[in-house]
Amino acid sequence: MQKSVRYNEGHALYLAFLARKEGTKRGFLSKKAAEASRWHEKWFALYQNVLFYFEGEQSGRPAGMYLLEGCSCERAPAPPRAGAGPGGARDALDKQYYFTVLFGHEGQKPLELRCEEEQDGKDWMEAIHQASYADILIEREVLMQKYIHLVQIVETEKIAANQLRHQLEDQDTEIERLKSEIIALNKTKERMRPYQSNQEDEDPDIKKIKKVQSFMRGWLCRRKWKTIVQDYICSPHAESMRKRNQIVFTMVEAESEYVHQLYILVNGFLRPLRMAASSKKPPISHDDVSSIFLNSETIMFLHEIFHQGLKARIANWPTLILADLFDILLPMLNIYQEFVRNHQYSLQVLANCKQNRDFDKLLKQYEANPACEGRMLETFLTYPMFQIPRYIITLHELLAHTPHEHVERKSLEFAKSKLEELSRIMHDEVSDTENIRKNLAIERMIVEGCDILLDTSQTFIRQGSLIQVPSVEKGKLSKVRLGSLSLKKEGERQCFLFTKHFLICTRSSGGKLHLLKTGGVLSLIECTLIEEPDAGDDDSKGSGHVFGHLDFKIVVEPPDAAAFTVVLLAPSRQEKAAWTSDISQCVDNIRCNGLMTIVFEENSKVTVPHMIKSDARLHKDDTDICFSKTLNSCKVPQIRYASVERLLERLTDLRFLSIDFLNTFLHTYRIFTTAAVVLAKLSDIYKRPFTSIPVRSLELFFATSQNNRSEHLVDGKTPRLCRKFSSPPPLAVSRTSSPVRARKLSLTSPLNSRIGALDLSTSPASSSPTTTHSPAASPPPHTAVLESAAVDRAGGESSPAADATELSPCRSPSTPRHLRYRQPGGQAADSSHCSVSPASAFAIATAAAGHGSPPGFNNTERICDKEFIIRRTATNRVLNVLRHWVSKHAQDFELNNELKMNVLNLLEEVLRDPDLLPQERKATANILRALSQDDQDDIHLKLEDIIQLTDCPKAECFETLSAMELAEQITLLDHIVFRSIPYEEFLGQGWMKLDKNEKTPYIMKTSQHFNDMSNLVASQIMNYTDVSSRANAIEKWVAVADICRCLHNYNGVLEITSALNRSAIYRLKKTWAKVSKQTKALMDKLQKTVSSEGRFKNLRETLKNCNPPTVPYLGMYLTDLAFIEEGTPNFTEEGLVNFSKMRMISHIVREIRQFQQTSYRIDHQPKVTQYLLDKALIIDEDTLYELSLKIEPRLPA
Repeated sequence: MQKSVRYNEGHALYLAFLARKEGTKRGFLSKKAAEASRWHEKWFALYQNVLFYFEGEQSGRPAGMYLLEGCSCERAPAPPRAGAGPGGARDALDKQYYFTVLFGHEGQKPLELRCEEEQDGKDWMEAIHQASYADILIEREVLMQKYIHLVQIVETEKIAANQLRHQLEDQDTEIERLKSEIIALNKTKERMRPYQSNQEDEDPDIKKIKKVQSFMRGWLCRRKWKTIVQDYICSPHAESMRKRNQIVFTMVEAESEYVHQLYILVNGFLRPLRMAASSKKPPISHDDVSSIFLNSETIMFLHEIFHQGLKARIANWPTLILADLFDILLPMLNIYQEFVRNHQYSLQVLANCKQNRDFDKLLKQYEANPACEGRMLETFLTYPMFQIPRYIITLHELLAHTPHEHVERKSLEFAKSKLEELSRIMHDEVSDTENIRKNLAIERMIVEGCDILLDTSQTFIRQGSLIQVPSVEKGKLSKVRLGSLSLKKEGERQCFLFTKHFLICTRSSGGKLHLLKTGGVLSLIECTLIEEPDAGDDDSKGSGHVFGHLDFKIVVEPPDAAAFTVVLLAPSRQEKAAWTSDISQCVDNIRCNGLMTIVFEENSKVTVPHMIKSDARLHKDDTDICFSKTLNSCKVPQIRYASVERLLERLTDLRFLSIDFLNTFLHTYRIFTTAAVVLAKLSDIYKRPFTSIPVRSLELFFATSQNNRSEHLVDGKTPRLCRKFSSPPPLAVSRTSSPVRARKLSLTSPLNSRIGALDLSTSPASSSPTTTHSPAASPPPHTAVLESAAVDRAGGESSPAADATELSPCRSPSTPRHLRYRQPGGQAADSSHCSVSPASAFAIATAAAGHGSPPGFNNTERICDKEFIIRRTATNRVLNVLRHWVSKHAQDFELNNELKMNVLNLLEEVLRDPDLLPQERKATANILRALSQDDQDDIHLKLEDIIQLTDCPKAECFETLSAMELAEQITLLDHIVFRSIPYEEFLGQGWMKLDKNEKTPYIMKTSQHFNDMSNLVASQIMNYTDVSSRANAIEKWVAVADICRCLHNYNGVLEITSALNRSAIYRLKKTWAKVSKQTKALMDKLQKTVSSEGRFKNLRETLKNCNPPTVPYLGMYLTDLAFIEEGTPNFTEEGLVNFSKMRMISHIVREIRQFQQTSYRIDHQPKVTQYLLDKALIIDEDTLYELSLKIEPRLPA
């Protein structure tokens, strides 16, 4: 008997009695026991939707009952026999009929039954099916849909009736007016009647004249109306109405086709897959079906209703009123948002499900349905993506042919605006989910999973291969060598950088990623980057010589564990600079945000996030800026359009710095401004930092801190009052208990600073304190404690100089370790003894720790002022932008010496600042050193150097070179040419201009190199006169292409496959007949990989799943850039910069530069490259075709 079903026992016995007497179906059936695989014969009786079973036919009380409403019944296969019995028993078992009743309730086990006769089993199944009321439920759902449709029609008719009622009232008024006019005319006629009585006897000729006049008047009237009608038919208004009607008819046809497509999607794929998911061995789960077909059925029902409304409007033609239909449609179109947002994910789920052979076979069976007309499921899933834009285009055309005084003009305009708004939201949501999908793709690659990637605020920055140097004891680092195979194999790591975390993984032989057990997930707020070894570190001294200054360190100091260091090794100086720049940018961004949080939350109810939200200039459109709905990594809306001034303002806003905005700006700024303007803005921010904070934000801050300021300032007439800054709170400080480890300020804890005192320990425990105070009552539990920062030393003893170095808050000049606040462990002094601002504490804990008090630092002037800390934040922001600019865009300064000198002058001016903190001084010195030094460490080969080699041995021929040697050297040459392209050439579509050789010389050189290599392959094959040699050459070149694929040189693959597809070679049927089937299959696989079908769909998917070094096909990216350049302008009609376009261009350029930065570790072989670059071996296209005709002449027609 079913559980969780409440029933009245007396009622149940009565129903059982009726079932025995009047049941629809009665008889003996075998029921399978739930505990064991045993079958018990029971007597069953079916009455309406209740199935009773009894111990025997004569039993008066039922042993159980089942409610069949909503269940399903299907035949089940015979269960396997445990052992071989007698032949007769086996035959009897085989003849028995098994079927199963599946209940719709969760947790309800199915009822398994069997009977002796097949016909009896079918009768039982049919009776149970009727008792389940499945047909009635389906009919109820259909009736409900019709009811909803009828309700909508009734509402529409009510509106129409109301309009008609008003029209009738107006007509009644008009009738009354006409009646009054008729009465007045009758009175006038009665007055004129005496005069007409005298004219009763008229002349017959006059009567004839009057008849002729009447006829002429009628003829002229008809002719006039005919002319009016003809003129109207030829008028622009009539032409517009005809076009409008044609648009409506086309819309009805398109809607009918769309509903048919949705019908195929739902009835041909969705519902059959749902049934398959409910089977015993489902090829797909219900969750995957829901993910693939999200909202598809609802969309179909919606458009069926809309289509019926359109057909009803056509029945009333030529009066076409469509606005009310769109009024009904608009509120329901939000379901498209979820469909579009889920579209990419649904395709990914479908691709994963296709790896299951059973599902793939079943899907191909559905796609073979004649109704699909050869279209795949992906095609049907894509149709709803284009429906909203199609409606927008249709409404745009309708409005173009709808007069301004038309009755539904305003309604159509409203519908068009709503659809455009929905389209923009859908577009922005798709852009917003791209980053989430990237994170989820990486999370799925990691076997253990990674929960931090589920955070939507995590933004992917970069990935690549680095070598992790194993931890060794002090003084033994020199034993580890960069060239050792064990270090390369065992130490190679796949690293992923996000805005908040750094992941270090190992890759298994199957391609899966595994997080390191220790240090696999590094929180950047706990990290300190050391780009170059310090002079005082003996280990670092050795590592610089051993690794060629390619290593960098990440010091991790987790709050609940011991500190440790991760040493990573980059393949080249350029890649090291890129990694360290991005890591330091993320770390600085986190810490700078924390520092600004401390500044603006003191004595103020306006927190930094609230201040950003309250600044309308950051999220509301204006005349000089327009935002999208997508948020960047700083949770601020991305810019769609903006003026140059607003873009520069965003670049230098101290409250946040989005890495994606910075990358986009530095990649594309030369399109809308110049480097001199950008540098002038940075210089202005450094000299006048308060101009970088919008006035509105300062007003909000001052309004809440004005009252608190008077409590801390004694002299109300002090000149400080004019600066509009509230006094900072006092801080409670406790001494450190460790003589070795100094302390630091935390930016992660909230600040509550009403009570506190200052004590800065800048020396070991033996040194005397600089400030004395008497103990006081314990501060509140949230009182902050000021600590200075340092890194642990291996030894317990250190010299004063070393102590000063260790007490510096930053081991890296580029990524200063900022101040932190933590809860005090002991007592703190009363605030009346010492009141210190964060500015003073920050300066003392950093500058004084390493270098003593900087000149010009006056505590009495800065103790109650936040100006100092905002200046430091502004300086830090300027240095961050400059470091990013210099390290990742060095070509700007190599080609513009004036810009380079101006940056050097600005950095020298920064160094002369007396209030400069130690880490800022080191960062400035590092940027100066990077900008001043010549590029002497560039060990990369250049194509010109290879061509100009004169002492090379004699070039070898094609037969003596192995496929591996050819593939490696082709890959080396392709990467050298690809790497040499400066990113400036990708801007402005210069490769398509007339002066392309002057504007984009390196892109043209890459194109020429591609053609030369392809011509060399074709020429080498055609040089052979016999068929076997040509076939062997083709097989060898295909093997070379396959090795290039293994080396991730897809440009080389396309060079070779394009040569083999030339008409001169492709037509050689006798030669291709000699080529092995394996080679042909391999060539088909390579051609499919680099095929241009679907905008290089397969190649893009392959590039996503492979790690650098890689040589992609440059033409794919040039096509994307040309599409972006031609499809969207650089500036809007209002003169604003189209920053969305800049973002798309930057995304492509960054992907290209990612492949450019990682070099191959392939040794140059002059004998091979001399053969590959020998242009004497190349035969022109016409000669190749002539040779082909000589080898295999054309067959006679």
